[in-house]
Amino acid sequence: MKRKKKQQMVKTISIIVLLIGAVIMLVPFFWMISTSLKNVADVFKYPPSFFGSEIKWSNYADVFNATDFLGMLKNTVIVTIVVAVGQLLTSAMAGFAFSYLNFRGREVIFKVFLFAVMIPFHVMLIPTFVIMRDMKLLNSLWALILPCIVSPLGAFMMRQSYMSVPRSLGEAASLDGATPWEIWWRIYLPLSKPTLATLAIFSFMQTWNDFIRPLIFLNSNKKMTLTLGLYNMMGNYATNWGLMMAAVILSILPVFIFYLSLQDFFVEGIAMAGLKG
Repeated sequence: MKRKKKQQMVKTISIIVLLIGAVIMLVPFFWMISTSLKNVADVFKYPPSFFGSEIKWSNYADVFNATDFLGMLKNTVIVTIVVAVGQLLTSAMAGFAFSYLNFRGREVIFKVFLFAVMIPFHVMLIPTFVIMRDMKLLNSLWALILPCIVSPLGAFMMRQSYMSVPRSLGEAASLDGATPWEIWWRIYLPLSKPTLATLAIFSFMQTWNDFIRPLIFLNSNKKMTLTLGLYNMMGNYATNWGLMMAAVILSILPVFIFYLSLQDFFVEGIAMAGLKG
């Protein structure tokens, strides 16, 4: 009886702590929504409040008038989709090679991939800039796409996912005359959907929210992505924070929708990624 009460108490405390954490995390988000519906006077009102004197829905319409939001959205969508598809394809093939195929130096190459995961991408910015400059790809969307279509972390996740697939399935298909490409496409790839969905979410969010690369590689307003465009909305002396927050809300909606569409696979994919070493 005492053990039951103790377990119930621990459960109750855990729920309370989680609720407090959730509130702490959600308050800034709700404040951002509140600010997006305020006029300039209400934004700087003291003491601050969640609700302004009026609900200014026109802030959302003004975003499209004050900035080339649709153009920036198009650039961001193109870069994000191409990078995500590229990472899924290269990671899935690399993971299959590291988990199923036997070739000389496989373990060494895999360890190099693991080492690459630990290298901060900031270290690679200058070499990447030089390469893009020599390839004459600066100020183009390709400068944001090409360096990112291969993901060491994605290869690791897919390799771990494939390690949980019984090798006998591939060997049986091989005895029936299936090539390694057919084994990968018909057996391993369909069984790795949760991990693919998880990797897609990671890739989508990372690319969509990338700021450093567009800042360094782009110098044309027509090529700007959303993160760079939002940064440019900040004035030197004054900023319309209601308009800014409205633009931020609009920019994160696609990420939110994308995550909701794949959330059923997310937890399962994370669990599968660490089943086998």
